[in-house]
Formats: sequence, structure tokens, C-alpha cells
Amino acid sequence: MKKTLSFILEVTKIIVIALAIVIPIRYLLFQPFIVKGQSMEPNFFNGDYLIIDELSYRLRPPQRGEIIVFDSPFDPSSRYIKRIIGLPGETVEIKNEAVIIYSSDDNYQTLDETKYLPEDIQTAGDLKVTLNNNEYFVLGDNRLVSYDSRKFGPLLKEAIIGRVYLRAWPFDLLDKIETPIYQ
Repeated sequence: MKKTLSFILEVTKIIVIALAIVIPIRYLLFQPFIVKGQSMEPNFFNGDYLIIDELSYRLRPPQRGEIIVFDSPFDPSSRYIKRIIGLPGETVEIKNEAVIIYSSDDNYQTLDETKYLPEDIQTAGDLKVTLNNNEYFVLGDNRLVSYDSRKFGPLLKEAIIGRVYLRAWPFDLLDKIETPIYQ
């Protein structure tokens, strides 16, 4: 009887210690995300298992080119994965299949996305959106099928859960996700 009680006490301690370690990491630092759909192809595919960094955006603002996971603007129980294209205070224009970012009336750049998108990917649409101080413009990498800011408008910062940090599955594509540098 004493051995059984000692065993139960030891197992309970292990479970409590494991939960004390895992729960804060899972809910405050990192969490898993499984890609559903084709909106981020050719970079992420249906079933890819990703690790989301929830800490970075508590220390710094999101950056252009980062891939983020956020709550759906219409269904908080759903989450989307997209790439940040426009930052707060900027104007984003999509015209003739090009993405143009205006940081002021005189200063603009046409995004060179060849580092992560094949040349045959087209950015459909004809729109111009000015972002407020807490808004971001996001696009899926598979522009023809992606449901993104072209459809639902700017994304509020509060909806962002975190940035994609690591692809953990499929194992042969295990990799830390880097942010592209735009010229």
C-alpha cells in the first residue's frame, strides 16, 4: 500500500512539474499551427506543421515580409496564415499585378517578391488602401486563391497571434523561417 501511494505521489509530481513547464511555453511563447488550404503555396502546403512565435511582437512591431498567424476577421475560432505586406501608416496599391508601397506621398517602392514567389504568381486586384496606426495589409503567397486583405481589408494588430518561426513537419523541410529583405 505504501509503495502504491509513493508511486502515485511521484507520478503526480511529474505531471505537475511537466504542466508547470509546458503550459507557460504553449500559451505565452510558442504554439503549434497546422496549415489548412492552399493560400500560402508554394511556400507552405496543406498539412505543414508550424511553430508560431508569440513573444516577438510583445517586444517589437511586426515587419514587412513576415509570415503571421492571426484570428479570422469574421470567425475568431478560425485562424489564417498570411504574409505582411503593408505596415501601419503606409498606403498599399495593387495595380497591373504589382504591389506598390507608399510610405509618404513622394516615397514609394514596388515590392520585389521574387525571393519567395515564382514569377508566374500574379497579384490580382486593383485597389489602394491607406493603413491606420494599428493596421496591417496581408496577402497569401498563392495570390489567385488567397482570401486576404484584398477581400477583408486591413488586419488589426490585436488579431495577430504571432509570426511563423519554424516549419517542423514535413521533417525533410524542417527549417527556421526567415524574413525577406526588401530593397
